[in-house]
Amino acid sequence: MPTEDAQGRSRPSGGAATGALLLCRAAPAAVAPTAQLLRDPMLLAEAGEGWSVLVPEGGPWRHGGEPVDRVLTGWATALAVAATWPVLALWWDTDRAGYTLAAGFRRPVGYVWLANGTAAGEDEAMRTFAARLGLDPVLDVQALEQLTRPDASADARARLRGLLAVLTRAGVALPPGLDPGAAADRLREAALRRHGVRELDRHGLRETLRGELDAVERAALAPCLPWSATPQARALGAAQLTTGLSLALWGLRRHRGGWAAVGALLLAHGALGLTYGITHPRD
Repeated sequence: MPTEDAQGRSRPSGGAATGALLLCRAAPAAVAPTAQLLRDPMLLAEAGEGWSVLVPEGGPWRHGGEPVDRVLTGWATALAVAATWPVLALWWDTDRAGYTLAAGFRRPVGYVWLANGTAAGEDEAMRTFAARLGLDPVLDVQALEQLTRPDASADARARLRGLLAVLTRAGVALPPGLDPGAAADRLREAALRRHGVRELDRHGLRETLRGELDAVERAALAPCLPWSATPQARALGAAQLTTGLSLALWGLRRHRGGWAAVGALLLAHGALGLTYGITHPRD
């Protein structure tokens, strides 16, 4: 049975079977710089043509006591806000399983199943999910809606596997061993067996930012981008700093680490844009 904290928030009843994956619709090389800013140890691997998968170590829910769904929603939102590609978070614990899809600044969409497979979401979420990923509006939507209907033979993990089966038609191909329902340690062990897997941790943050700046100097970027050193970029950087600070403080006060991570990411991008404008003034 789930437990509750002092504020009455639901928490997983155990961590052994808790795990999560982050699917990004971009190649690993594009995902790595942004994922590094989450400042949580993760493994990054290819997950099909045009897709990558992030396998988190799981510290916030294993040692910090935060619900896995809340953490993953915050991470997915942070990644999607900072990038141009959608992010799909898959999560599960001993009581529930579900997904959250984040894309840009739009409100994330998600769905939840109880451990026995009982649907606990709205059907409209599945249609929105399909539309944002460009899935077939007839065949794929029908397959997704089937996951919301009663099925005595399908538990929550089976529902997630059904979701992934639909996504194979969009190019998703998870590496062997990255199965919904596995604990975080087993997921990491499976990912480490993959050729070309990349380890991301907080110690590489400085190198990541330096690499982004070097890449910027070689690219022709639009004037509105934070590091283009234009008046528009400085205004955007200031707005990101203001929004990020407010969101980070709100997340910390409410003990919502995922949203605090979103604020921290906006702070980092805003600071990067303003710093670049000072150190690399336009002629």
